[in-house]
Amino acid sequence: MTRRILWGGAAALALLAWTLPTYAGDIQVFQSTTTGNPKVKSIDAIAFGPQGVLLIGDGRGAQVIAVDTGDTKPQKWTRTEVAKITDELAGKIGTTGKGIEITKMAVNPASHSAYFAIRKLDDKKDLIMVMEGSGKVRELDLESVKYARLPLPAGEKGPITKITDIAWATDRVLTAAQANEEFGSKFFSIPVPLENEGKSDIYSTETYHVAHKRWETKAPIKTIMPYEENGKRYLVGAFTCTPLVKYPLDKINAGGKVKGTSVIEVGNGNHPRDMFAYEKDGKTYILMSTFRMFHKQRPVGPSPYWTVRIDNSLLAETDKVNEKATLRVDGKMKPLTDRAQVIESYHGVVHLSRLDRERALVVRTDDKGGMSLAVLPLP
Repeated sequence: MTRRILWGGAAALALLAWTLPTYAGDIQVFQSTTTGNPKVKSIDAIAFGPQGVLLIGDGRGAQVIAVDTGDTKPQKWTRTEVAKITDELAGKIGTTGKGIEITKMAVNPASHSAYFAIRKLDDKKDLIMVMEGSGKVRELDLESVKYARLPLPAGEKGPITKITDIAWATDRVLTAAQANEEFGSKFFSIPVPLENEGKSDIYSTETYHVAHKRWETKAPIKTIMPYEENGKRYLVGAFTCTPLVKYPLDKINAGGKVKGTSVIEVGNGNHPRDMFAYEKDGKTYILMSTFRMFHKQRPVGPSPYWTVRIDNSLLAETDKVNEKATLRVDGKMKPLTDRAQVIESYHGVVHLSRLDRERALVVRTDDKGGMSLAVLPLP
């Protein structure tokens, strides 16, 4: 069996030996672009493609904006701890740490710079801040950039209401979103190379929610990543309460419904936030940050924000799926498997992104209103 995780680009597996994902140097990212201000209406999600291309999910504008940042020079992270990250970011836009909210974070794999989606709390304005490995901070100026606008088609009852996540998947960009209709959980496939004002395909998802013990169509996918197994391509998504599900991308019709395969239930009462795959000691894992909604009643750790490491081999499961899917814990929070483990060193992680082959970049809360930035070894 040949399997591979795709993290923003092509990743190969031969003879069951995992290799980390890399971008082809000659990949054509854009078919056509325009230059100017993309006039982003909201920033729901951010992610990166190859060659420093930033993907901005704009739910209010029902679009994805792909920006050529030109940020491709690799750098080292010499500042591995920032005690008051919100203060450092806010200071560059003339406010205080209490005046902003970090809504998303993504590491540019070309340069290793960290990009933060920021919401100013006074005027509700969304913008993007960049921190280099030295700790230098700047605002990403979108006034005159080269970009492609990728409109997202409306569903049966109108446009989407929010974009939850974006991922680059070699020959396409995948976008998860929510709409106000019966099949409200949507995802979009945008072909690569990216064409300004080009078309994308819309799909509705049907998912067996393990904790709820029923098939569902409304709950949106919260975080996604691409995956390939035996030459077949999938979108992997995680939902609130918290099934991990894979959806086939091959031989599906645009506008149709895609039925998922749930492979593990991480735990009822949890809200997934970010995830990525990585290799360590010859094995591949998925690292997922989550928020515990029932923290006071039934905590997982000292913080409502906690992180789980999932054995990637679960994605190849064919027998123990959907109604038979593996459960991480029982009703009394007792562990039922060692294939999904709580990572204590990642307690308090609010935002999570892969930095390189051995480390992650995280924004962590002290649960008292303080936020810090840290470089952590991959568990």
